[in-house]
Formats: sequence, C-alpha cells, structure tokens
Amino acid sequence: MVRIFITDDHPIVLEGLKNVLNATEGFAVTGTCSTGKETLEAFQEKEPDILLLDINLPDINGVELCAEVKKKHPDVYVIALSVHNEAPIINSMLRQGASGYIQKNALSDIIVAAIRDVLKGGSYVCEQSREILRRQSGKGGLTQLPKMTRREKEILKLAAEGLTIAQIAEQLFISPYTVESHRKNLMDKFEVNSVAAAIKLAGQYGFL
Repeated sequence: MVRIFITDDHPIVLEGLKNVLNATEGFAVTGTCSTGKETLEAFQEKEPDILLLDINLPDINGVELCAEVKKKHPDVYVIALSVHNEAPIINSMLRQGASGYIQKNALSDIIVAAIRDVLKGGSYVCEQSREILRRQSGKGGLTQLPKMTRREKEILKLAAEGLTIAQIAEQLFISPYTVESHRKNLMDKFEVNSVAAAIKLAGQYGFL
C-alpha cells in the first residue's frame, strides 16, 4: 500500500484529493495537514511514501518546506501541487528535491500517473509546466527563486507594509545603511531595479 500525505490549506482540495486517491487501488491517504509546521511534526511520527505539497501555505513557502522535508526525510517523494506556473517556481521546487510538479487543475488520472512514475524512480512534470520551462529556456531572467536570508525576508516584508528605510532601521535596531545594503541585495537577487518590483515578485511567488 502506497502511503500518501497531503499538505494543503484548502479543505475542498484536501477532501477531493483524499476521495480520489483512497478510491485508487494500492493507494491510501495516511495524513493531511494545512501548514508546514504540522507537516514536519507529523513526519516525526511516521513518514509517508509520497507528499503532495501545495506551494502556498500560511506559514512557509512550499519551496522552503520541500527543502526541509528532503533534508530531514530524504526517502519521501515530494510532488508539488500548485496554481503557480512560473519557471522560477517550477525550477526551484525541482532543484530542492521535488520529484514532480503538477498544476492544481490537473485531472485526477494525471495525479495518479505522476505518483506511479515517481515511485518507479522517475520524475513527472505536467504538460503545462513543461511548456513553461520550454518557453523560458534561453530567454534569460530568473530561472529559480532567490535564496534570501532571514534578515532580507524581514526587510522585504516591512518594506511591503510601507515602512521607510528609517522606520525599518528603527524597528530592527540596525542602521539605515544596513537596511539600504539589504535592499540592494534583494534587488540584485530578484534581478529588478526597484524594491517595489522585488516586493511584487516576492508576493507573486508566495514569499509575502
């Protein structure tokens, strides 16, 4: 019996996936969670064979959770389920150890086929996402999500809330020069010319 765990914060999605997978011969949904924290705690008790992972979670970005799961539980196969279809997100999930990437609007038989392919040691990227990667190839721009430090994330979130450099510096007990330095690093990492553009991309990719 293939043990499948689902992490998604949408109850309707969870229920639909559970019904489909439990009705498939040889599959059993052994757990569901709505946050990354709950997922990691549940895995301390018993690991599944497959984790179907939503990328947009309330407490952590799915890319970061995927990396954490693969670090602590390398034998668990991760398949991303996402409404996102941007090359940086797809590439980042695959580079963090995901074995599959599927759009949330995929038919149930595609999800079942992906699980079976992954269990055989392969990988599965749905046709929509493969097409996105083909279009992105050779175009330049971000190919994966930038890796941000904890401080950079703090500054980006405060900037997104509308705080000025001086206000951010005061709140974090650092100098305005240090804030400006982090802002420049963020623009470099997101390959944009303004913090506003970095904030827009960070929101689009689920960092905010």
